Amino acid sequence: MNILLAEDDLQLGELIRFMLMKKAGYKVDWVMDGEDAYEYVKVSYYDVLILDWMMPNGDGTSVCRKLRSEGYSRAILMLTAKDAVEDRINGLDAGADDYLIKPFEIEELLARLRALTRRNYAPIIEDQIAIHGLVINRTSQKVIQGKEEIQLSPREFQLLDLLVQNKGQVLPREVILDRIWGFDADVSTKTIDATIKLLRKKLNIVGKQDLLQSIRGVGYKVES
Repeated sequence: MNILLAEDDLQLGELIRFMLMKKAGYKVDWVMDGEDAYEYVKVSYYDVLILDWMMPNGDGTSVCRKLRSEGYSRAILMLTAKDAVEDRINGLDAGADDYLIKPFEIEELLARLRALTRRNYAPIIEDQIAIHGLVINRTSQKVIQGKEEIQLSPREFQLLDLLVQNKGQVLPREVILDRIWGFDADVSTKTIDATIKLLRKKLNIVGKQDLLQSIRGVGYKVES
């Protein structure tokens, strides 16, 4: 998971960044003011933004409101020492998806980040999807082109299904790992790459190997 942390408290920022990287293996960029946060978002991909409410050169709510007005749709978590209901409402109305009141436990922050990424990649509800000549049936867990069935392992089917559910979106390896294997599983992101390789080999039989697109340094996607 790629995180942008905007926190002007040096000690707290260092602690959050260290814990997110050590405990969860996330990639974390850390800035200390609102202007830098906005600029980083415009040139980089992040799964979640963590914005401190009070920062120099643009507070968290101002940055959040500006990004949302420009169509930014990724998850935003607000950190705040303000615990009044009115303040929390203002943060959510500015476009934040969630908020966390200081001081907080790092385990709660991690849980909220996992919840936010699940919302970002929400499954669609059809039992059967047709895409690029393939029919994917979740009930039977079969993938068919014409009259030919493509024999997939359960993991291969789950991975293809997840990518198709979120067609048009780039799914980072960390998100795929969480959704298919679970973060607690004793596997690495290399397992995802190996599964993609096997899946492409099977899709090649029906000329669909290009369905799965690699986004270098991030993950995979299926074009809509």
